[in-house]
Amino acid sequence: MDTPRLHPDTIEAVRDRADIVDVVSQHVVLKKQGKDFVGLCPFHEDKSPSFSVSPGKQFYYCFSCGAGGNAFKFLMELNKRSFADVVLDLAQRYQVPVTTLEPAKRQELQRQLTLREQLYEILAVTARFYEHALQQSDGAAALVYLRDRRGLSDATIQQFQLGFAPGGWQTLYGYLVEQKHYPVNLVEQAGLIVPRQKGDGFYDRFRDRLMIPIRDGQSRVIGFGGRALGDEKPKYLNSPDTDLFDKGKTLYGLDLARAAIAKNDRAIVVEGYFDVITLHAAGLENSVAALGTALNATQVRQLLRYTESKQILLNFDADAAGVKAAQRAIGEVEEMAYRGDVQLRVLNIPDGKDPDEFLQHHSAADYHALIEAAPLWIDWQIHNLIGGKDLRQADQFQQTSQAVVKLLSDIANADTRTHYVRYCAEIFSNGDSRLVPLLAENLVTQVRRQRRTTSSGTPTRSAPATTPSASSLEQAEAALLRIFLHAAADRDEIRQVLEDRDLQFSYSHHRALWRQMQRLLAEADDPRVDLVGQLRNHLADTGLATTPLQSLLHLSEKTKRDVLRAPLVIRAAAACMEKNLCEKRYRHFLALWEKTDCTTDPALFAEYQRQIYAEKRRIEALEKDRQVSFEDLATMPWVGEQYDSLDR
Repeated sequence: MDTPRLHPDTIEAVRDRADIVDVVSQHVVLKKQGKDFVGLCPFHEDKSPSFSVSPGKQFYYCFSCGAGGNAFKFLMELNKRSFADVVLDLAQRYQVPVTTLEPAKRQELQRQLTLREQLYEILAVTARFYEHALQQSDGAAALVYLRDRRGLSDATIQQFQLGFAPGGWQTLYGYLVEQKHYPVNLVEQAGLIVPRQKGDGFYDRFRDRLMIPIRDGQSRVIGFGGRALGDEKPKYLNSPDTDLFDKGKTLYGLDLARAAIAKNDRAIVVEGYFDVITLHAAGLENSVAALGTALNATQVRQLLRYTESKQILLNFDADAAGVKAAQRAIGEVEEMAYRGDVQLRVLNIPDGKDPDEFLQHHSAADYHALIEAAPLWIDWQIHNLIGGKDLRQADQFQQTSQAVVKLLSDIANADTRTHYVRYCAEIFSNGDSRLVPLLAENLVTQVRRQRRTTSSGTPTRSAPATTPSASSLEQAEAALLRIFLHAAADRDEIRQVLEDRDLQFSYSHHRALWRQMQRLLAEADDPRVDLVGQLRNHLADTGLATTPLQSLLHLSEKTKRDVLRAPLVIRAAAACMEKNLCEKRYRHFLALWEKTDCTTDPALFAEYQRQIYAEKRRIEALEKDRQVSFEDLATMPWVGEQYDSLDR
């Protein structure tokens, strides 16, 4: 049916009821700033908060892209929907009566709206049916389970409307369809009955189960969770997704937790229904649960509407399944966490207990103490990456270090990144404080490289490969020359590397020094001759003592370390020099490829493309050669050094 024209009174009533902060915060993480709220603009690639929402003016505006308007305009632009569709959705959400200007369509519209109301009614009646059944003889075992096994009071049982689905294939069907005369198709749409696979008719979805109503933000029942009381599978059975219930957008207990989340400025997310119920019964009412799925960004944004400091604590089970659930949840909101849109912490209760089990034997104060000590999500991630690993084993060390580098490279804030680099280096050192600076330096190098790789992406026609900076190439050449000067034992290896790879020095002063050193070696006829002394005299005699070459004759603490690690430095420097040549060839072939018409000269076009990919693969291989692993460093002598900054 086409959306009808809405009466102006309906539009005005919806405009009055729909709060723009409430509407926008379902899609954007907002932070209070004075009288207004700010966040990242959803209409362009916003890097810093430029999107402002004014509750006083009921208006939003982006200072970067210029997007602006009221709640209607926001949803129209964001979801590409018509004005009437947006108003109808908001009318249903805020329970505003709808009237139209077209009598012919009014009846069909009313039928659609009435359908939802009928579904709400059927689910509410069903909840009361289950509550009543719990107090009957058939529900005695379920009631004993709640009181004795779960330790719930009658007040808590009533607060959460807990009930019992009697056994029998058509007990609820008979009550709703035959006694209450609800249309069978509506009872099916509510997710309460299932059509038989063979023959006609329906049977109850929930049978002989403890029933837990799932409610929306307005405390209306929209679905159920059913727990088996015996060994039946599955242990928990949820309602299917319906017009009212979407488990990926629903949080169990949120209707009861909203005020407590705002008061405590923190939301606790747990795994199970009874975790929520037990926490609420213990006075920890700011807790909710995801419904059989990983916590997702949509659910997190719902919670962030109620906590000003954006604090969310994940308390999933400490078993393997619980850890995986926490990992999935972190993965869903990782981008928000890295940006700082959410302050995410993870709590694993000792001895693998869930909140329900813990509170059976401990007080609410004990649980609160665990909350206050819960680590930030990234500390928890690091612990899980490193915990249980034997870092003395090379393969485990390498695997763990690579995972840590990937984790740290995504941290945008440099100070935070430096903190965690030091923290991880201390862990990797296994208590040997002398190794901490060395390991931290290596971590910084790898994290920087990972960040550059992540941000640069794959070269395209419009984004050719970037050339190494002049400073990095000059430093690589200088490193080779310095080792040649000060480490006579490595001179043959340097000569061999340059000859095998057909490498030459790019800078004229480096080429001049290389020629001078070869002449001195030839004249002395001694491969271990002291080149430093002879060159110092030569530079003084020629008036070049103040040139950049003079610095190669003296070793600082850092360059002493490089000389001691000569094999690693030679490999990395040669890779840098060859990479420079490969990137020049890459750009050359890329330019030719862009000028070639593939229709008139397909063979040449294909050849240039082949050359481009060949150079690209070689560049990637050389980049790996430039990297120095922990295992590489472990083979080198220790040259302890303290560094003031790990993120220069």
